[in-house]
Amino acid sequence: MGVVERLGSGPGGVSRKASFPPVVDLSTRALILGSLPGDASLAAGRYYAHPQNQFWRLLSPVVEVDLPALDYCEKLAALKAAGIGLWDVVQSATRPGSSDAAIRDATANDVAALIATLPELKLVAFNGRTAAKAGQTLVHGIETLALPSSSPLHTVGVAAKQPAWNAIMKYLRYE
Repeated sequence: MGVVERLGSGPGGVSRKASFPPVVDLSTRALILGSLPGDASLAAGRYYAHPQNQFWRLLSPVVEVDLPALDYCEKLAALKAAGIGLWDVVQSATRPGSSDAAIRDATANDVAALIATLPELKLVAFNGRTAAKAGQTLVHGIETLALPSSSPLHTVGVAAKQPAWNAIMKYLRYE
């Protein structure tokens, strides 16, 4: 999916952008929800494809795998093996560029329906403030965690963000 559709004609047209399908399986214990893929991700057809996005670096210590060193399919396989799933709270929206602040006319993904299919799910984590604000209304009856955004537009360094992201680890362990 990850569709980009031009609405209007000429340079003044507004892009309607759509999220990718969820990356989950029946063993997903933590679901990380972003807002909506940015332009680099949409162009590549991959979650978190912008080279300056810190997502894969932040999750490496959580899953104990050097995710940036892997190709995309291996990254997704490593997340699934660790019990982590990915999706977005926004199904589609108009947005010039990649800034969450520019999201307009958003349609939400059916997060509750996805959660209902995940019997091992213990946590829904939101990657960034926009995802958390939109997603809190979509998630009921399960623990949530708001994470500092991995986006290159959120200029706080990895070291400052890492402790919050490490909190995911406790939900991946079987007790």
